Amino acid sequence: MGAGHAHRLYRHGHSPVHGLPPHTKLAATFAFVVVVVSTPREAMWAFGLYALLLATVAYAARVPAAFLLKRMLIEVPFVAFAVLMPFVAEGERVDVLGLSLSVNGLWGAWNVLAKGTLGVAASVLLASTTELRELLLGLQRLKLPPLLVQIASFMIRYGDVIADEMRRMRIARESRGFEARGVRHWGVLAKSAGALFIRSYERGERVHLAMVSRGYAGSMPVIDEVTASRAQWSYALALPCAALVVCLLGWVL
Repeated sequence: MGAGHAHRLYRHGHSPVHGLPPHTKLAATFAFVVVVVSTPREAMWAFGLYALLLATVAYAARVPAAFLLKRMLIEVPFVAFAVLMPFVAEGERVDVLGLSLSVNGLWGAWNVLAKGTLGVAASVLLASTTELRELLLGLQRLKLPPLLVQIASFMIRYGDVIADEMRRMRIARESRGFEARGVRHWGVLAKSAGALFIRSYERGERVHLAMVSRGYAGSMPVIDEVTASRAQWSYALALPCAALVVCLLGWVL
């Protein structure tokens, strides 16, 4: 985790949100999602306030709405699932625009869409303001199992290496006039996948031997010790605390 590693979700900036220690942002995001999930689905106004809170954080982080919405498209499969719920769920039915829909399915669809969208938006905001290396340092600071942090670190580091290897293999195939156009080309693609697996496995073994030869004994050294002041914790926890107030009002009102 000693070298920087930017990712596509990250948006470089110098906002107050970017400057917060990573473990405070991780804790705040997790707490916010827990509060959102705990909110009763009938309190529809509460989810509007949650969206307003996230919009405020996005404004403070100088993350454009277009940037945020584009990266929230990962939620599309869950949206499709939610749309089907009113049609397949059982129970009391209601007619909407000539369609017979389940009341429980409508509430379930709203529950999935509202809470899922807010959770995805919060996660995208976290990724937009925190580099991958900082996220790993934050997980380490929050005392997550070291083995899990190491696995995540290696996965991030060598994911791009494998992707680059795939790109070179694709260029090599195309330079020889190959284009996958049908089932009869699946054999070539399968052989390429097998070769990629072997190369990745061999690369992993070489990296492990290099690490062992340099004194690796199952744990990575802590190069950067990230700390947070009381003011930084207060700033980061302002979001989940405000959301908690909204959640309590949702249960009371």
